[in-house]
Amino acid sequence: MKTSLGFSDDERGKIAVLYWEAFGLKLNIVMGPDHRGIAFVNDVLDPTDALCARDDDGHLLGVAGFKTHDGALVGGKARDMAKHYGWVASLWRIGLISLLERDTKNARFLMDGIFISNRARGKGVGTALLDAVCAEAKARGYGEVRLDVIDTNPRARALYERQGFVATDTQHLGLLRHVFGFKSSETMVWPV
Repeated sequence: MKTSLGFSDDERGKIAVLYWEAFGLKLNIVMGPDHRGIAFVNDVLDPTDALCARDDDGHLLGVAGFKTHDGALVGGKARDMAKHYGWVASLWRIGLISLLERDTKNARFLMDGIFISNRARGKGVGTALLDAVCAEAKARGYGEVRLDVIDTNPRARALYERQGFVATDTQHLGLLRHVFGFKSSETMVWPV
């Protein structure tokens, strides 16, 4: 298995589907239906904010996205949203999604999602991607890596803890739990 920055245009569609498989349940009310959510993600994916794991034959196994001042794996502008949902429907979507936004102005490298293909789960891909994220953070001069994990994903939290990430804060969604399908998220940090 190899990890590297970026992805090709040929991989874009597969990455959009993998992303939606991983995060579609929490985003579906705001970004659904599925075909629109996948199409939006496909259009706004930024390969400069992705670390990808591939097998020895070059097949994509998983992706870890990150977010900086300059962009994110899945970002986009209002016009990108409007292309898929129309201007009026985009406004409330942008408002709700902004409530999940995470700070990129601190001294920590922000991992903004990790997702693995079904056939690659349990084969060390998540660990390899986390190692790559930590190496990228170090190469960019960051002292810590930060991520957030939702309460409905104990498997991911266990992986992060095994890798040495420590919970530092909990954010509760309150009534928004009915929109996004989880009650809280924990910020976890790993020193580089």
